[in-house]
Amino acid sequence: MRVALFATCLVDTMVPQVARATATLLERLGHEVVVPPTQACCGQMHVNTGYRREAVPIVANHVRAFTGAEAVVAPSGSCVASIQHQQAMVARRAGEHALADEAEALAARTHELSQFLVDVLGVTDVGAYYPHRVTYHPTCHSLRLLRVGDRPLQLLRAVRGLDLVELPGAESCCGFGGTFAVKNADTSTAMLTDKMANVLSTHAEVCTAGDSSCLMHIGGGLSRLRSGTRTVHLAEILASTEENVSPTQTTAPAVPA
Repeated sequence: MRVALFATCLVDTMVPQVARATATLLERLGHEVVVPPTQACCGQMHVNTGYRREAVPIVANHVRAFTGAEAVVAPSGSCVASIQHQQAMVARRAGEHALADEAEALAARTHELSQFLVDVLGVTDVGAYYPHRVTYHPTCHSLRLLRVGDRPLQLLRAVRGLDLVELPGAESCCGFGGTFAVKNADTSTAMLTDKMANVLSTHAEVCTAGDSSCLMHIGGGLSRLRSGTRTVHLAEILASTEENVSPTQTTAPAVPA
């Protein structure tokens, strides 16, 4: 299958190794990966902060960038949720009905990574090897909007060498929520504190998830605690093999107190 990779703007800017890992994984499974060069933001940030009309040209650019793609895959439940639940709505409310129809058609071909692997390709064992103690945080958009369920866990359970430990309070938000963390910093920090306590209670070496934004938030807190626990995107774990078993650290840089 020819798969178009939607890297997402946060991954492209902050953790490009996540996009590379996604491509490496899909190619290892026998698929051709293309990266449309005109891709940019999906518009989620604009829609969520009330700038719906300003999001219309962003949606139009996204649709143009991926026109003709057989399948689009993104290592982000958050961005895929925006594509599937917001883009057509934004276009239709602006009176751009043709764009809305195109956005709906594209959304149907757009998949979060774990859903693509399990539901579209029918694969749970991707041939990965990752000899580390790992806990999994199900991010809010993947859990509540995309309903990825246990697909990431199915994939993690099949990774050789991986010791998967259950995360207490897994379904609780980490407190990131995009601009929520900026506008409601105290509440966000309190939520993050609870999430970090649960992560650390597992004694895991690595906390993984399907969204780099949440991992950036959790990882930044863990690095400031000097906990020794890293955050690593699901795609990086699934792309790991016996030839390359060192985990890639995707935490935010430590911020001085």
